Amino acid sequence: MSKRLNGKTAIITGAASGIGLACAQRFAAEGANVVLADVDDARGKAATREIVGHGFNAQYLHTDVSQRQDLASLIEGTVRHFGQLDILISNAGIAKTIPFLEISDEEFERTLAVNLNSAFIGGQLAARQMVAQGGGGVIINMSSVNALLAIPGLVAYAVSKGGINQLTKVMALELAPHRIRVNAIGPGTILTELARSAVMENEAARKKVLSRTPMGRGGEPSEIASVALFLASEDSSYITGQTIYPDGGRLMLNYTVPVDTP
Repeated sequence: MSKRLNGKTAIITGAASGIGLACAQRFAAEGANVVLADVDDARGKAATREIVGHGFNAQYLHTDVSQRQDLASLIEGTVRHFGQLDILISNAGIAKTIPFLEISDEEFERTLAVNLNSAFIGGQLAARQMVAQGGGGVIINMSSVNALLAIPGLVAYAVSKGGINQLTKVMALELAPHRIRVNAIGPGTILTELARSAVMENEAARKKVLSRTPMGRGGEPSEIASVALFLASEDSSYITGQTIYPDGGRLMLNYTVPVDTP
Protein backbone atom coordinates (compact mmCIF):
# COMPACT_ATOMS: atom_id res chain seq x y z
CA MET A 1 0.00 0.00 0.00
CA SER A 2 1.28 3.46 -0.87
CA LYS A 3 2.15 5.50 2.19
CA ARG A 4 1.74 9.21 1.56
CA LEU A 5 4.19 10.40 4.20
CA ASN A 6 7.07 7.97 3.72
CA GLY A 7 10.34 9.50 4.85
CA LYS A 8 8.69 12.57 6.40
CA THR A 9 9.07 13.67 10.01
CA ALA A 10 6.09 15.28 11.73
CA ILE A 11 5.65 17.04 15.07
CA ILE A 12 2.15 17.08 16.58
CA THR A 13 1.51 19.15 19.70
CA GLY A 14 -1.25 18.20 22.10
CA ALA A 15 -0.80 14.63 20.88
CA ALA A 16 -1.45 12.67 24.06
CA SER A 17 -5.17 12.40 23.32
CA GLY A 18 -8.04 13.51 21.10
CA ILE A 19 -7.41 15.03 17.70
CA GLY A 20 -3.65 15.24 18.22
CA LEU A 21 -3.39 11.55 19.02
CA ALA A 22 -5.56 10.62 16.03
CA CYS A 23 -3.25 12.66 13.79
CA ALA A 24 -0.16 10.99 15.25
CA GLN A 25 -1.61 7.53 14.71
CA ARG A 26 -2.68 8.27 11.14
CA PHE A 27 0.59 9.95 10.16
CA ALA A 28 2.62 7.08 11.59
CA ALA A 29 0.51 4.57 9.65
CA GLU A 30 1.19 6.62 6.51
CA GLY A 31 4.95 6.23 6.96
CA ALA A 32 5.94 9.36 8.88
CA ASN A 33 8.33 9.56 11.79
CA VAL A 34 6.10 11.10 14.44
CA VAL A 35 7.01 13.19 17.47
CA LEU A 36 4.20 13.48 20.01
CA ALA A 37 4.45 16.61 22.16
CA ASP A 38 2.34 17.22 25.28
CA VAL A 39 2.43 18.04 28.98
CA ASP A 40 0.55 14.86 29.93
CA ASP A 41 3.58 12.61 30.14
CA ALA A 42 1.76 9.45 31.22
CA ARG A 43 -0.71 9.49 28.35
CA GLY A 44 1.82 10.81 25.86
CA LYS A 45 4.31 8.06 26.61
CA ALA A 46 1.60 5.39 26.56
CA ALA A 47 0.36 6.62 23.18
CA THR A 48 3.91 6.60 21.83
CA ARG A 49 4.51 3.04 23.05
CA GLU A 50 1.31 1.94 21.34
CA ILE A 51 2.36 3.51 18.03
CA VAL A 52 5.84 1.97 18.25
CA GLY A 53 4.22 -1.35 19.15
CA HIS A 54 2.51 -1.33 15.76
CA GLY A 55 5.90 -1.13 14.08
CA PHE A 56 5.96 2.62 13.42
CA ASN A 57 8.50 5.29 14.33
CA ALA A 58 7.48 7.61 17.16
CA GLN A 59 8.99 9.58 20.00
CA TYR A 60 7.47 11.51 22.90
CA LEU A 61 8.83 14.87 24.08
CA HIS A 62 7.41 16.74 27.06
CA THR A 63 6.49 20.21 25.79
CA ASP A 64 4.71 23.16 27.36
CA VAL A 65 3.75 25.00 24.19
CA SER A 66 3.29 28.27 26.08
CA GLN A 67 7.08 28.36 26.63
CA ARG A 68 9.38 29.37 23.74
CA GLN A 69 12.26 27.34 25.16
CA ASP A 70 10.14 24.19 25.28
CA LEU A 71 9.18 24.67 21.64
CA ALA A 72 12.81 25.28 20.69
CA SER A 73 13.80 22.10 22.52
CA LEU A 74 11.02 20.23 20.71
CA ILE A 75 12.35 21.25 17.30
CA GLU A 76 15.95 20.52 18.31
CA GLY A 77 15.04 17.13 19.80
CA THR A 78 13.09 16.14 16.71
CA VAL A 79 15.95 16.99 14.36
CA ARG A 80 18.48 15.30 16.62
CA HIS A 81 16.42 12.09 16.69
CA PHE A 82 15.07 11.92 13.13
CA GLY A 83 17.46 14.23 11.25
CA GLN A 84 14.88 16.63 9.82
CA LEU A 85 11.50 18.29 10.21
CA ASP A 86 8.92 18.27 7.42
CA ILE A 87 5.53 18.77 9.07
CA LEU A 88 4.27 20.64 12.14
CA ILE A 89 0.73 20.39 13.45
CA SER A 90 0.11 23.07 16.09
CA ASN A 91 -2.81 21.35 17.76
CA ALA A 92 -2.39 21.94 21.52
CA GLY A 93 -5.16 24.08 22.94
CA ILE A 94 -7.28 24.87 25.97
CA ALA A 95 -10.79 26.24 26.43
CA LYS A 96 -12.47 27.38 29.63
CA THR A 97 -16.02 28.65 29.81
CA ILE A 98 -15.87 31.89 31.81
CA PRO A 99 -18.34 34.80 31.47
CA PHE A 100 -16.90 37.90 29.80
CA LEU A 101 -17.58 40.02 32.89
CA GLU A 102 -15.64 37.59 35.08
CA ILE A 103 -12.65 36.40 33.05
CA SER A 104 -9.32 37.57 34.45
CA ASP A 105 -6.36 38.96 32.54
CA GLU A 106 -4.44 35.84 33.53
CA GLU A 107 -7.04 33.44 32.14
CA PHE A 108 -7.34 35.41 28.90
CA GLU A 109 -3.59 35.61 28.41
CA ARG A 110 -3.08 31.93 29.31
CA THR A 111 -5.53 30.84 26.62
CA LEU A 112 -3.85 33.02 24.02
CA ALA A 113 -0.42 31.75 25.07
CA VAL A 114 -1.40 28.11 24.60
CA ASN A 115 -3.72 28.43 21.59
CA LEU A 116 -2.28 31.30 19.55
CA ASN A 117 1.19 32.33 20.67
CA SER A 118 2.36 28.72 20.51
CA ALA A 119 1.31 28.46 16.86
CA PHE A 120 3.25 31.65 16.07
CA ILE A 121 6.38 30.64 17.98
CA GLY A 122 6.27 26.97 16.99
CA GLY A 123 5.53 27.86 13.38
CA GLN A 124 8.38 30.35 13.27
CA LEU A 125 10.89 27.91 14.76
CA ALA A 126 9.71 25.07 12.53
CA ALA A 127 9.86 27.26 9.43
CA ARG A 128 13.39 28.37 10.27
CA GLN A 129 14.41 24.71 10.49
CA MET A 130 12.70 23.90 7.20
CA VAL A 131 14.45 26.81 5.47
CA ALA A 132 17.80 25.70 6.94
CA GLN A 133 17.20 22.26 5.46
CA GLY A 134 16.82 23.79 2.00
CA GLY A 135 13.14 24.72 2.05
CA GLY A 136 9.91 22.84 1.70
CA GLY A 137 7.50 21.70 4.37
CA VAL A 138 3.99 21.88 5.76
CA ILE A 139 2.56 23.66 8.79
CA ILE A 140 -1.00 23.00 9.94
CA ASN A 141 -2.64 25.15 12.62
CA MET A 142 -5.67 23.90 14.52
CA SER A 143 -8.45 26.48 14.35
CA SER A 144 -12.17 26.00 15.09
CA VAL A 145 -15.60 26.99 13.85
CA ASN A 146 -15.41 29.37 16.81
CA ALA A 147 -12.95 31.46 14.82
CA LEU A 148 -16.07 32.66 13.00
CA LEU A 149 -18.90 31.83 15.38
CA ALA A 150 -19.06 33.48 18.80
CA ILE A 151 -20.21 31.55 21.88
CA PRO A 152 -20.95 33.24 25.23
CA GLY A 153 -18.34 32.39 27.83
CA LEU A 154 -15.61 31.51 25.35
CA VAL A 155 -14.18 34.95 24.58
CA ALA A 156 -10.52 33.96 24.98
CA TYR A 157 -10.93 30.76 22.97
CA ALA A 158 -12.81 32.48 20.15
CA VAL A 159 -10.28 35.30 19.96
CA SER A 160 -7.39 32.82 19.90
CA LYS A 161 -8.94 30.85 17.04
CA GLY A 162 -9.78 33.98 15.06
CA GLY A 163 -6.12 34.89 15.44
CA ILE A 164 -5.10 31.44 14.18
CA ASN A 165 -6.94 32.05 10.91
CA GLN A 166 -5.14 35.34 10.28
CA LEU A 167 -1.81 33.93 11.43
CA THR A 168 -2.25 31.09 8.94
CA LYS A 169 -2.79 33.50 6.06
CA VAL A 170 0.20 35.69 6.85
CA MET A 171 2.47 32.69 7.41
CA ALA A 172 1.34 31.19 4.11
CA LEU A 173 2.16 34.39 2.21
CA GLU A 174 5.58 34.85 3.76
CA LEU A 175 6.64 31.21 3.59
CA ALA A 176 5.43 30.44 0.06
CA PRO A 177 8.81 31.48 -1.48
CA HIS A 178 10.43 28.82 0.72
CA ARG A 179 8.00 26.14 -0.55
CA ILE A 180 6.41 25.87 2.90
CA ARG A 181 2.62 25.53 2.79
CA VAL A 182 0.55 26.70 5.76
CA ASN A 183 -3.11 25.81 6.27
CA ALA A 184 -5.55 25.46 9.15
CA ILE A 185 -8.32 23.09 10.18
CA GLY A 186 -11.45 24.41 11.90
CA PRO A 187 -13.37 21.50 13.44
CA GLY A 188 -16.92 21.61 14.67
CA THR A 189 -17.95 19.34 17.56
CA ILE A 190 -15.52 16.43 17.62
CA LEU A 191 -16.11 13.45 19.89
CA THR A 192 -12.96 13.50 21.95
CA GLU A 193 -13.14 11.98 25.41
CA LEU A 194 -13.95 15.42 26.84
CA ALA A 195 -16.77 16.06 24.37
CA ARG A 196 -18.25 12.61 24.91
CA SER A 197 -18.39 13.07 28.67
CA ALA A 198 -19.32 16.75 28.78
CA VAL A 199 -21.73 16.89 25.86
CA MET A 200 -22.92 13.54 24.57
CA GLU A 201 -23.69 12.08 28.00
CA ASN A 202 -25.81 15.12 28.90
CA GLU A 203 -29.10 14.89 27.01
CA ALA A 204 -29.80 18.62 26.99
CA ALA A 205 -26.27 19.44 25.85
CA ARG A 206 -26.38 16.69 23.22
CA LYS A 207 -29.62 17.98 21.73
CA LYS A 208 -28.30 21.54 21.75
CA VAL A 209 -25.14 20.57 19.85
CA LEU A 210 -26.90 18.31 17.36
CA SER A 211 -29.56 20.95 16.68
CA ARG A 212 -26.73 23.09 15.29
CA THR A 213 -25.19 20.28 13.23
CA PRO A 214 -27.02 19.46 9.97
CA MET A 215 -25.36 16.05 9.66
CA GLY A 216 -26.91 15.12 13.01
CA ARG A 217 -23.79 13.75 14.70
CA GLY A 218 -20.47 14.74 16.16
CA GLY A 219 -17.30 14.15 14.21
CA GLU A 220 -14.64 11.60 15.08
CA PRO A 221 -11.00 12.57 15.79
CA SER A 222 -10.01 10.24 12.95
CA GLU A 223 -12.02 12.39 10.54
CA ILE A 224 -9.94 15.43 11.46
CA ALA A 225 -6.79 13.33 11.08
CA SER A 226 -7.89 12.54 7.52
CA VAL A 227 -8.11 16.25 6.71
CA ALA A 228 -4.68 16.80 8.30
CA LEU A 229 -3.24 13.98 6.20
CA PHE A 230 -4.63 15.56 3.04
CA LEU A 231 -3.11 18.94 3.94
CA ALA A 232 0.24 17.37 4.86
CA SER A 233 0.54 15.30 1.70
CA GLU A 234 1.18 16.12 -1.93
CA ASP A 235 -2.54 15.67 -2.56
CA SER A 236 -2.89 19.31 -1.46
CA SER A 237 0.27 20.61 -3.15
CA TYR A 238 -1.46 23.74 -4.54
CA ILE A 239 -3.31 24.70 -1.36
CA THR A 240 -1.96 27.24 1.12
CA GLY A 241 -3.38 29.93 3.39
CA GLN A 242 -6.74 28.16 3.72
CA THR A 243 -8.84 27.06 6.68
CA ILE A 244 -10.87 23.92 6.06
CA TYR A 245 -13.92 23.36 8.26
CA PRO A 246 -14.90 19.73 8.92
CA ASP A 247 -17.98 20.67 10.94
CA GLY A 248 -20.91 18.56 9.79
CA GLY A 249 -22.44 21.64 8.15
CA ARG A 250 -22.49 23.84 11.25
CA LEU A 251 -21.18 26.99 9.58
CA MET A 252 -23.89 26.84 6.92
CA LEU A 253 -26.63 26.62 9.53
CA ASN A 254 -25.03 29.06 11.98
CA TYR A 255 -26.26 29.24 15.56
CA THR A 256 -29.84 29.60 16.72
CA VAL A 257 -31.16 31.20 19.90
CA PRO A 258 -34.47 30.63 21.69
CA VAL A 259 -37.02 33.34 20.98
CA ASP A 260 -40.21 33.99 22.92
CA THR A 261 -42.98 34.97 20.56
CA PRO A 262 -45.71 37.29 21.89
